[in-house]
Amino acid sequence: MATYLSDQFLRPIAGLHPNARRFSTLKPARISHSPSKVSGRGKLTNAETGPKFKWALRLSLAEQSPPKSTLDVNRLVDFLYEDLPHLFDDQGIDRTMYDERVRFRDPITKHDTIGGYLFNIALLKKLFRPEFQLHYVKQTGPYEITTRWTMVMRFVLLPWKPELIFTGISIMGINPQTQKFCSHVDLWDSIQKNDYFSLEGLLDVMKQLRIYKTPDLETPKYQILKRTANYEVRKYSPFIVVEAKGDKLSGSSGFNDVAGYIFGKNSSMEKIPMTTPVFTQAFDADLSKVSIQIVLPLEKDLSSLPDPNKEALSLRKVEGSIVAVLKFSGKPTEDIVRRKEEALRSALLSDGFRPKEGCLLARYNDPGRTWSFIMRNEVLIWLEDFTME
Repeated sequence: MATYLSDQFLRPIAGLHPNARRFSTLKPARISHSPSKVSGRGKLTNAETGPKFKWALRLSLAEQSPPKSTLDVNRLVDFLYEDLPHLFDDQGIDRTMYDERVRFRDPITKHDTIGGYLFNIALLKKLFRPEFQLHYVKQTGPYEITTRWTMVMRFVLLPWKPELIFTGISIMGINPQTQKFCSHVDLWDSIQKNDYFSLEGLLDVMKQLRIYKTPDLETPKYQILKRTANYEVRKYSPFIVVEAKGDKLSGSSGFNDVAGYIFGKNSSMEKIPMTTPVFTQAFDADLSKVSIQIVLPLEKDLSSLPDPNKEALSLRKVEGSIVAVLKFSGKPTEDIVRRKEEALRSALLSDGFRPKEGCLLARYNDPGRTWSFIMRNEVLIWLEDFTME
């Protein structure tokens, strides 16, 4: 990771973790003393060891000590909490809190002035309709603040308007003289080589331009906390499902029963709007218990929903949770789904996460009406003790 302060400050080593970095803002003062006068017997004279000499030495050291900084970093932390949520709205960020010569870098973009930085923001607004979510802001060095964020964008120039997702941290360098931000360096979670210009970063953008067909139906609400090269981490809000016993992850056993419930085969013959995706859930690795589920509209609650007509059906509230998600296209056969689940679980363990037992398959499309190469399928695994650090 790199933070640029100004030419008079030490530049950090690229790739060094922000929590481990320390900055030296002033070079240690060099104190030059003339050779001491020595008496003929090789000893210092009284003039060189007396109180006046010691007082003069202390004064010299005091004059060369760096002045104490009056920088209030907590004030800047509070400012970013208030200002950054306006990054892409009509209000925009407060440019007066940035040096004119501010150094902006991300894996595929660089600017060295506040004007260039604001131009980049305006371009993203025009082309991608970005949504910015700020997760935290904290001080990570004497003249450094780190933010963690999620940015979700839709590329409006392509007919299918693909969704591009980036998560990461921004290292904000502070100029202690102006008490303004003099640098902004973005590091993406999805790539290893974050230095400008990153071919890996460009490829990460390009691969997100592919087509996934997501029906224009209501889905469970979630917030994307992190996106790596292999998976996303989402925070789901609570939702309600109607479910029946299934046979396997890729199977359709029980689907007619749960679909019948929302089409009016319930105690009040109420027709309930269709949602997406259809979930199949395995509660353990051996698939000893599998259920098939349809998510019910978010405005519904258990007390207002009609009772099922069949004993095989049940209504259940799914509590909010943190979930890791691997997205893929094509026909989700049982072998493919199990391989995807194994790959996701292996990646999570490799990254130090604690995946829970069992998994979900989310199928967003009608297989009879959707080309397989644009189908959107997802394997989901719950996580224990996830933190944003």
